[in-house]
Amino acid sequence: MVVTIQPSEIKGSIQAPASKSYMQRGCAASLLFKGITIIRNPGHSNDDKSALGVIQDMGAVVQQLSDGSLQITGGGVSPDCDAVNCGESGLGIRMFTPIISLSNKRITINGEGSLVTRPMDFFDEVLPQLGVEIISKEGKLPLQVRGPLQPKNITIDGSLSSQFLTGLLFGYAASNAKDVTITVDNLKSKPYIDLTLTVMKQFGWEVENRNYEQFHFTGTTKPSASTITYTVEGDWSGAAFLLVTGAIAGDIVVKGLDVQSTQADRAVLQALQACGAKMSIQSEQIEIGPAALKAFQFDATECPDLFPPLVALAAYCKGTTVIEGVTRLTHKESNRALTLQEEFGKMGVEIELQDNLMLIKGGNGLKGAAVHSHHDHRIAMACAVAALKASGETVISEAQAINKSYPDFYEHIEQLGAQVRKEDSSKQKA
Repeated sequence: MVVTIQPSEIKGSIQAPASKSYMQRGCAASLLFKGITIIRNPGHSNDDKSALGVIQDMGAVVQQLSDGSLQITGGGVSPDCDAVNCGESGLGIRMFTPIISLSNKRITINGEGSLVTRPMDFFDEVLPQLGVEIISKEGKLPLQVRGPLQPKNITIDGSLSSQFLTGLLFGYAASNAKDVTITVDNLKSKPYIDLTLTVMKQFGWEVENRNYEQFHFTGTTKPSASTITYTVEGDWSGAAFLLVTGAIAGDIVVKGLDVQSTQADRAVLQALQACGAKMSIQSEQIEIGPAALKAFQFDATECPDLFPPLVALAAYCKGTTVIEGVTRLTHKESNRALTLQEEFGKMGVEIELQDNLMLIKGGNGLKGAAVHSHHDHRIAMACAVAALKASGETVISEAQAINKSYPDFYEHIEQLGAQVRKEDSSKQKA
């Protein structure tokens, strides 16, 4: 799909999308919970759909209720197939692999798109220590696993991603781990582990967090209720693009966000305050609008998904913005440091990379350009947001990449006044 964005006046109110971080964790917990889970405000991104597909393959029964909620009947891992597909979800593959390893059946785990090139050596090293047979394609997908996973005291490297730890935490809890500890060296993205532990606690699994260096299981605490209602929070990752839209292009109101959330990307508020955006943070909504924006400094090591929206913001901030955490961008849907540098360069924004730092020279005006998403949802959204105040139209190729996390994005910015034209790329070629 090709999307064309014209410079636009933005105004209005919009509801934040559902958090895929919460939705996917809720799916995992619903599979493992021995009872019924009602998921309210479920997401419908490609990653969410992949998670639902995996838990159904692993034995869960999923029904849609008349109010749009989902009813999931779990009971543990009981696969009725010998292969699953995690789509393009990095969280999905890393979280579900230890969970799938609870089964004594050999299961092949597949993925799509950039996921097939992402490193999975972690599992080759760790799962055999837990009694799981694993075969990979030299540390890449597809994976073949056969359990059952047996919790033991282990030490893991947390420097690449916290998502591997999330999977192990779920796997240990579902195995009724007792008196065992996962020790983690150099854990990144700690807020995402807070999120995991919050979800696990809601489903009755208690884990002792010892300063993010050790996670100790004293014995699974099972809830007495046979039915759990789980509400998916608004997504700060997707909403970050809406908030930046308001900061650069017009007064808007974003609803449905929990300002006390454990989601890492809530930190976007710090960047917006630092650059001088006009903003009012309330319990039910955030009002935000343009102001004289100035360059800012921000450490995105714990929230690397904020790089794309913050680059769009920095492009309109006078001076040189410095964002730390570039090393976290290599193994995403694209190498985001290089992709942001390339695509924003086409729009006239100079981005310099210095080791772990990204320097964005902003405030000089942007020009419309032909850009490419690199099949990366956050790159597509960042370019679309930046285009709203550029001179001339911006044409985004492979714009459908947004479906991975925020399929309603173009419709949402249209509701706020953005001039958006969508074309099927195959028809365009014809």
